[in-house]
Amino acid sequence: MGPDGDLVTERLARGVRCFVVRIEDALAGYGWLSTGPEWIGEIQLELRPRQREGYIWNCVTAPEHRQKGVFGSLVLGIASAARRTGLRRVWIGTVAVPAEKALEPAGFRPALHFDVSALAGMRLMRVRRSADTALATDASSALRVRAGLVIRGSHPRRH
Repeated sequence: MGPDGDLVTERLARGVRCFVVRIEDALAGYGWLSTGPEWIGEIQLELRPRQREGYIWNCVTAPEHRQKGVFGSLVLGIASAARRTGLRRVWIGTVAVPAEKALEPAGFRPALHFDVSALAGMRLMRVRRSADTALATDASSALRVRAGLVIRGSHPRRH
């Protein structure tokens, strides 16, 4: 898990679940499922899922297994496990266009779109809502962010 390897014990202790994909006894990918607040480093916002909601995050595919459908299988598996445990909605964020193609077959729809820039220790974000107004409203609430231009100090953090 690279630089986040030392956070595994802490994550598991707070109830975050880790899922893995194995190919021929090798780790091909992994991802996490939280039902509590989590920091989204790419946009530097905290997501606070409501009751019976979860958040899939920090999904990684090992370089030697990329372009083999590992990410899509991982997300589909995590989302299925979440539903089996009673979660009615699962959030996920993505910054990679190829990854987004794997999300629709797993039942995900866009809620918010972020354009993010960093400048002189500041974080500039343009937040746009998707056409699904109800979903966008719920996402805005979970992230505590409104559509439009958001300017904040940069606050990287590990979790």
